[in-house]
Amino acid sequence: MSLYDLLLSGDLMVHDADHTAEQIVSKLEIHGHANWRQAFPGHPYVAHFLRVHKSLAVSPTRVEPQGHLDFPNHGDPMFPGFLKSLEDFQGPFRPIKTHATVLVSDNIGGVVEHLLSKNQPFRLAQLTPEMPFDRLWVGCTPENPIYEPSVDGGLCIEVIPLAAIQMPADAFSNPPPRPRDPKPGDMVRVVGRGFLVRDLDDVLRRLDTNLDLQPAGAIEQLDGEGYKVARIGFNLGTSATLDVIQPTKWDSPSGRYLHNWGPGPHYIRISVNGLDAKADRLTALGVKFDRIGDCEAVGGALLRVDPAELGGAIFEFCEDRG
Repeated sequence: MSLYDLLLSGDLMVHDADHTAEQIVSKLEIHGHANWRQAFPGHPYVAHFLRVHKSLAVSPTRVEPQGHLDFPNHGDPMFPGFLKSLEDFQGPFRPIKTHATVLVSDNIGGVVEHLLSKNQPFRLAQLTPEMPFDRLWVGCTPENPIYEPSVDGGLCIEVIPLAAIQMPADAFSNPPPRPRDPKPGDMVRVVGRGFLVRDLDDVLRRLDTNLDLQPAGAIEQLDGEGYKVARIGFNLGTSATLDVIQPTKWDSPSGRYLHNWGPGPHYIRISVNGLDAKADRLTALGVKFDRIGDCEAVGGALLRVDPAELGGAIFEFCEDRG
């Protein structure tokens, strides 16, 4: 068993989280709800935990537009400086930024003990009435809360405990639950979150040594896509994988993205019940997208929404394979 149970979200750090959430809901038909908007006094940020399927048991990985407000952070006074260092690290003009790649663990103590055994820097946020659970960031310390990528290879990892997200019990059933009576074009789950790196082997070595985090299988060489990828899986099989990608061709789409904007978060990939039906729904909504007829990464067709539709964010849809 891995120390890590699931990838919490494909996140998008944006200026106006409410506006971005509204755009994602209206253009992609991802589900939003007022109860899934998070904003706490003393913690100056807004986050929407949108769902591609209403059941977290079916699709535990959310889509999370989130943004930070320019007010004192009484709950975690070190976080604004840390956040600024993350923004500096990712570059001011990168269209897709992350506040954290959030991993969920039912054994956060094991994560802490592993980091201590490797003498690696990390920081725990204090417990507050609004957030009475541990939040762990790697690559920084309380006395120097500035992110540096030596621990996690630039993946900006945060770890939170499983109990904090109140997952339904049937999320852990075997076999996992499936959608009931899905309609053509309905989304099923977030299947992958891409993350571009310059040196895949180096990143995997750091993740293995420092965080006891490994890919679910061998590195895949996808010549047709122009990259190689390691898919990091989690204990919860319905979680999205964290797809760590190194472009192998400079002029492939991923290669151009890396050389245009630098390493960092990339796509949010969602499976659907009937790709043609989803394409029809996007067309009806006036949403621009490309259809890739034979995408090696998904073993079939892929829809890629025009990044201009959503402020530069890359959303992809593939056929649900069960």
